[in-house]
Amino acid sequence: MKDGMSYAPQGKPNPVVGAGEFIFAAVGLDHGHIGGQCNGLIEAGATLKWLYDPDEKKLAHYMKMYPGAKAARSEGEVLADREVQLVAGACIPGERCALGIRVMEAGKDYFTDKAPLTTLAQLADAKAAVDKTGKKYAVYYSERLHSEAAIFAGELIRDGAIGKVVQTIGLGPHRLNAGSRPDWFFRREQNGGILCDIGSHQIEQFMYYTGAADAEIMAANIENYANGHHPGMDDFGDCTLRGDNGATGYFRVDWFTPDGLSSWGDGRMFIMGTEGFIELRKYVDIGRVARGGHLFIANAKGEEYIDVEGRVGFPYFGQLILDCLNRTENAMTQAHAFKAAELCVKAQMLAEQAKGIV
Repeated sequence: MKDGMSYAPQGKPNPVVGAGEFIFAAVGLDHGHIGGQCNGLIEAGATLKWLYDPDEKKLAHYMKMYPGAKAARSEGEVLADREVQLVAGACIPGERCALGIRVMEAGKDYFTDKAPLTTLAQLADAKAAVDKTGKKYAVYYSERLHSEAAIFAGELIRDGAIGKVVQTIGLGPHRLNAGSRPDWFFRREQNGGILCDIGSHQIEQFMYYTGAADAEIMAANIENYANGHHPGMDDFGDCTLRGDNGATGYFRVDWFTPDGLSSWGDGRMFIMGTEGFIELRKYVDIGRVARGGHLFIANAKGEEYIDVEGRVGFPYFGQLILDCLNRTENAMTQAHAFKAAELCVKAQMLAEQAKGIV
C-alpha cells in the first residue's frame, strides 16, 4: 500500500456482538481512514447501515466497498435514525468537532478520525458536548490502534518486559502524493498543521506507552522545505515533550517518503524502559520484508525479533462497541483521547508562534 490516505487495514473477524446488535453509520468521507474505521467495526461484529457524504463520487466509492449499506439522502436522515448507535466520521479535520457535536446531540456516540479537532476552542466545545449528552467522542489513532506491532508492544509493557517506560522516539514519515490530495489538505485552517494532524498519532502513543496523564510541550518546530507552492502546509515537523510522570518523548513527522519505498511510510517507534527496549517497524522492514508487523525487543532475557502479523488482531474496535453498549471505558478513556488532542494542538500552536504564523 503506497498511499497512506487510502490505507484501510483489515484483520481477522472477531465479533463481540451478533448481526444487528450494534448499528453504525459513516458520515463525512473526506479521508480514506474511514475505510479503516468501518473495517475495524465490521470485523468486531457491528452492522454498517448508512453511508453519507454530500459528494456523490465519494459516496459511490464507499458504496462499492460496503454494498450492504444504504446511501443516505442527508446527514439528517442518519441522525434521525434511532437504530444508529454510533456515527463514524472522517470529514475535513477542521470540521470534525462540529460533526461530532451534532452526532452527540442526536443521541449517538461519535467515532472520528484523527486529528479529532484543530483548535482549543473546538476542544472546549467537544468537552462541553460530552458532559451535556453523556455520549462518547472516540478517536481513531490508527498508528497504534490499527497496528499489531503497536498493540503487542503495549501488552509487553503491561507485562513488565522492559520495566518502566521512560522515553519514546517516534518516526512518522508519510508519502505526499500531492496530485491526489484534495484542496483542504493544503489549507492550514482546515488541515490543522502537521503536528496536529499526523503528529497526533505520535503524541497519543507517547501518552499510552509512558502512562502519562498530562504532558508539557518542551519544543516544537514546523517547516515547509519543498512545497513552497503550497504555503498553507507543513512538510516537516518535530516535537519534544515531557510527561507529568517524568517520561520524555521526541517525534518527527514528514511528507518525504520516496517513491521507491514499498510502503506509504517507514513508521517506527522506539520505546525505552528501565529494563530493556522495544523497536517497532510498523509498515515495512526496509530492504527485507515489504509488510509490517515487526517488533524487536532486548531485555535481561536476551534479544528477540517477533513477527506480530496475524498474532494479536485489533481489539480496540470490539472494546469500543462494548463500551458504547455498557457505558464503560476499556477501549480508551475520554480523558486520554482529549488529552492527546489537546497536546497536538498546543504543539502546533507553539511551532506556529515560533514561525510568526497568526
